[in-house]
Amino acid sequence: MIALVTSSSPSDRRLATSGLVVGIFLAALESTVVATAMPSVIRDLGGQELYALPFAVYLLTSTVSSPLWGRASDMLGRKNLYLLGVILFLIGSAFCGAANSMSWLIVARALQGVGAGAVQPLTFTIIGEVYTMETRARVQGFISGVWGLSGLFGPLLGGLIVDSTSWRLVFYMSVPFGVIAALLVWRFLRESPGRGRVSLDWGGAILFTLGSGLLIWGLELKVWAEVAVGLVMLALAVLVELRHASPLLPISSLRLRLPRVGVLNNILAGAAYFGSVSYLPLYAQGVTGGGATQAGLILTPMLVGWTVTSIVASRVALRVGLTRLVILGHALLIVAYAALALLIGFPIPALAAAGFLAGSGMGFAMFSLLIAVQGATPKSELGAVTSAVLFSRTMGGALGVALMGLLIGEGFARGGQALAEGLRHAFILAVVLVIVAFALALRLRRPSEVPA
Repeated sequence: MIALVTSSSPSDRRLATSGLVVGIFLAALESTVVATAMPSVIRDLGGQELYALPFAVYLLTSTVSSPLWGRASDMLGRKNLYLLGVILFLIGSAFCGAANSMSWLIVARALQGVGAGAVQPLTFTIIGEVYTMETRARVQGFISGVWGLSGLFGPLLGGLIVDSTSWRLVFYMSVPFGVIAALLVWRFLRESPGRGRVSLDWGGAILFTLGSGLLIWGLELKVWAEVAVGLVMLALAVLVELRHASPLLPISSLRLRLPRVGVLNNILAGAAYFGSVSYLPLYAQGVTGGGATQAGLILTPMLVGWTVTSIVASRVALRVGLTRLVILGHALLIVAYAALALLIGFPIPALAAAGFLAGSGMGFAMFSLLIAVQGATPKSELGAVTSAVLFSRTMGGALGVALMGLLIGEGFARGGQALAEGLRHAFILAVVLVIVAFALALRLRRPSEVPA
């Protein structure tokens, strides 16, 4: 038995959920707001050659630690681990604000990322445990909307803070709000006591963590030897986990069709979406000769589409059916990436419209898949499966960025028509990936595992 998250009254549940929403907002905001602060950070601290590391190390530690937090919450309970994650996030934020060198900032960002690795998966896990299916869809849709809006407005807010005060406030502002989030969850979230043997496959967990870390880091830096070693370690981790009663990976649940499709489709759609998000700005700046404003004109509709359709899906999921929304989302993704490939050479607003379709497809598909997967997962593995779904999306994103970068190739340096053709090839890859995901989604039409 594990400790189950409960709430003593509807008002307590609302207040606890408010704390979770604040935590999600801060984690999402911190992942985007830092970008606008980095030029000022470099001017103060130096270390131009280390410019990318504060971003990369945050992504690495938040992604790699996520499955550990999820599985640990299945065995030790959600509440205390969530609070520990928030505390680590706030300590990391405070250390970032106090940094007097780039090395200090990088280490602090790593700690901040470890804490952030707990916030998103445990928030969705707690919501999945506290609320019924109908209410859960609405609450998680709202949380997805909060995540999208914070990503949309984060760079603007960061720019205003840096211009009017100091880049240090970008990090310090998390502390008071994070304290409020932690206090609300600590005071109003209840967890019934559970008893049972706590055991984790530490060998498999270490192999999985090191393997996924090497894979993500190698893909980010295009160090293929590290990618190969990471893949070998992940394969060994799976072999070890298959022989353990309490594996880090949710092996028993992943044998079921729905959780397995959820993980695979997050990898495939994540590769297509985050790869295109990374390289679409190049079209504005390297093909049409535009600037940062034009690049933002392409990306903003994608974020808006994801945010809006996540909220819409949360309202219509039980009437329309989760399976239909998953299939609709993947169909939109096929249309969107085919349009992006065909519209290379067209004005930026045409690509922005295709980007809106891509974001809309992700909103419908990813939100509905997560709700469906949680509904088909036993509570003893809810944290591990939720973390695996979110982890697979990030891992897919790292893979997509690397593969699309290879396809663009010399277009990076040559620009113009060479860059346009490279981007076309990248979007054709995205079409292939989402067609495969669509075929997998069609398998969910079969009965037995898809929640009503």
